[in-house]
Amino acid sequence: MVVYHDVMSSTASSVRQSVSLPARVARRVKRLAQSSQTSTSRVIVGLIEEPQRKSPLFGPEEREEFLRNALAGHDNIVVDRFNELVVEFARRWDAHVILKGLRAISDFEYEFAMAQLNRKLAPDIETVFMMASPEHSFLSSSGVREIAAFGGSVADLVPPAVARRLAEVYPPRSTA
Repeated sequence: MVVYHDVMSSTASSVRQSVSLPARVARRVKRLAQSSQTSTSRVIVGLIEEPQRKSPLFGPEEREEFLRNALAGHDNIVVDRFNELVVEFARRWDAHVILKGLRAISDFEYEFAMAQLNRKLAPDIETVFMMASPEHSFLSSSGVREIAAFGGSVADLVPPAVARRLAEVYPPRSTA
């Protein structure tokens, strides 16, 4: 089993802790699911309900719905929420690998430290890193949020449901 951090899991399996944008998560999860269909039967996307390090714009229910919509049509992908250590979440799904997504070298330092902590907590669970596609490596939730807040279009950066919701949260500014 694999746990993917932003979280993925399969029955042979994969898990991912999704605290960032559904579009980026969906792309990585779909890529993992497609590339591993012969070796795994299911990918679990784990959505952390109350992240300690970030303050999501949307609540866990809405973020879960975004993920479900973005991943619709993939019967081997399951979304599950959690509010515990990622290694405990992985154990709950009988996962043996945590797969973490990296956008840039700046992500590596934090994720490497977390991988070492996870290894200390659960030596039986391995961590693997997956690089973002170059065309998506610049995406971040804070960057997308800032574009939306200042009236820019995020339609080509996030799934349609997320773009609509961001437009509601950040209505167009009137120019005076």
